Amino acid sequence: MIVSNETPGFVVHVVDDDPAVCSSLKFAFEVDGFSVRTYARSEDVLAAEFSRGGCMIVDYNLPGLNGLDLLRELDRRDVRLPAFLITSNPALHVRSRATAQGVAIIEKPLLGNQLSEAVRDSFARSGLC
Repeated sequence: MIVSNETPGFVVHVVDDDPAVCSSLKFAFEVDGFSVRTYARSEDVLAAEFSRGGCMIVDYNLPGLNGLDLLRELDRRDVRLPAFLITSNPALHVRSRATAQGVAIIEKPLLGNQLSEAVRDSFARSGLC
């Protein structure tokens, strides 16, 4: 019998053009029992299917659309998942936009458990646990 520690129905979608960030977040969340999908470009996310619940971890500085524009476009397409914007030293206009869009900002460098706790909290609020 194969035993999986994956959380059924919940996918952590990581969007970052830095392969090291994608790899480290994928590893960390898989160790915590989550399914993880990674994307390097906004276009990859916009082409993806989102049939399961989950959350989005999106870098602000992406090639093409920035992270907030990407999340706005997903919302326009009726893809509504809890979202966390990861960035370094966000400007006031970025903070304001994120607040207006209901997106939490988690600042880089990603130290401690702030991001993993936020993901677990979004999972708990989804009612999948």
